[in-house]
Amino acid sequence: MTAQTTTNSATTQARSVQRVVGAQATQDGAGVRLMRAMGHQRHLRLDPFLMLDAFSSDDPDDYIAGFPPHPHRGFETVTYIVDGHMRHKDHLGNEGDLQAGGVQWMTAGRGIIHEEMPQQENGLLRGFQIWLNLPAKDKMQPAHYEDIPADSMPTQALPGDGFIKLIAGTLPHGETSIQAPVQGNPATDPVIADVRIGAGQQLDIALPQTHQALVYVFEGALQVAGQDVSSQYSVWFENEGDHLALAAADSQHPVRFLLLAGKPLNEPIAQYGPFVMNTQEEVEQALRDYRDGVLTK
Repeated sequence: MTAQTTTNSATTQARSVQRVVGAQATQDGAGVRLMRAMGHQRHLRLDPFLMLDAFSSDDPDDYIAGFPPHPHRGFETVTYIVDGHMRHKDHLGNEGDLQAGGVQWMTAGRGIIHEEMPQQENGLLRGFQIWLNLPAKDKMQPAHYEDIPADSMPTQALPGDGFIKLIAGTLPHGETSIQAPVQGNPATDPVIADVRIGAGQQLDIALPQTHQALVYVFEGALQVAGQDVSSQYSVWFENEGDHLALAAADSQHPVRFLLLAGKPLNEPIAQYGPFVMNTQEEVEQALRDYRDGVLTK
C-alpha cells in the first residue's frame, strides 16, 4: 500500500481519468432510499463489478423497511456499514448483526435467499452494497456467507488524520504488502478499501495493471488529474499506469472515498434482477428454479 507520492517518475505512471459519473437517486428493497453509483445502466459496469449502491440517511423513513427476503444467484454481494447496524439472515441459518465498520461477504453461488434489515429505529445509517461478478465456472458453487468485524480489517494511518482501511484483497506496503481477511475469488482478485485523505494531503495508491479501478467520493471533494470531484460522484480510471494519484481538493477539509479494483472477467453477462448468469437460458433456468422452490438446492 503506497501512502506517499511516488518519487521515481521515470518508472511510474499515474492512471488517467476515463470518466466521472454521478450517482442516481433510487429505491430498492422495501423502499430504501439510496444513491446508485454503478449499475443503473447496463453499460455502466466496471467488470468485474456489477453494481455499487450508497445509502446514507438519519431519517428512518428512508431505511427502516430494509431488504426483506429475496434471492440471488451467480455473483457475490459485499455490504459495508460505515454508521449504524443491520442484520443479515439467510436460508442457510446464518444470522449476524453487522456493526459499524464491519462487512458482510456473501457468495450467492447457485442460490441463496436472504434478508438485510436495519437494527435501529433512528439515527444515521450509512454504508454501501457492492455486487461482484463470479466467473462462469464458479457461478453454481455452494452459497457461502462470512461476517468480517471492523477490528479484523487492517488500517494504515496517513498524514493529516487520513487512513486506508483495506476491506478486501492485497495492496503493496513498502517492501511487503497488507492483506485483508477476505481475498475474494482469484479470477477477480478484488481490492476494496475505505480511504480518507487529510486536508491538503496527497496519496498514491499502487494497483496491478491487470485491475480496472474506480473511486466513489462520499465525503468532501477529491482532486485527480487537475479535476475536482465532489461527493456522490465516482471516478473511473483507464487501465494504463501503475498507481492512482489522488489528493484532497480542499486545503481545509479531508476527502473520503471507496476504492474498487478488480481483474475483469471479460465474460458475457445476462442479468434479470438478482440473477446474474452468462446466458439468457441460464437466467430463465434460475427463474424456474426460484419459482419451483429449488433455487438453493
